[in-house]
Amino acid sequence: MYIQAVRNQWGATTSLIRENYREDGKVKHRTLANISKLPLHQIEQIKHILSGKNVQVLDSASLEIRNVRE
Repeated sequence: MYIQAVRNQWGATTSLIRENYREDGKVKHRTLANISKLPLHQIEQIKHILSGKNVQVLDSASLEIRNVRE
C-alpha cells in the first residue's frame, strides 16, 4: 500500500491510499481510500505508517472510519 497524489482536471490534488496487485500477469492498481480531506500532517503520518516507520499518532480521536469495503 502507498499514498498517491493525483491531480484532477481542475488542477486540485487528491491523496489516495492505493495498492498494487497482479491479474493475468499485468500490474493493476486498486484505490482503497480517498484521504484528501484530511489535514496535511495526518496524510504525512499515514505515509510514514505505511512505509513501516514508527510514528506516534498525536490526535487519534480525530480519525474516524466512515465506510469499509469488504
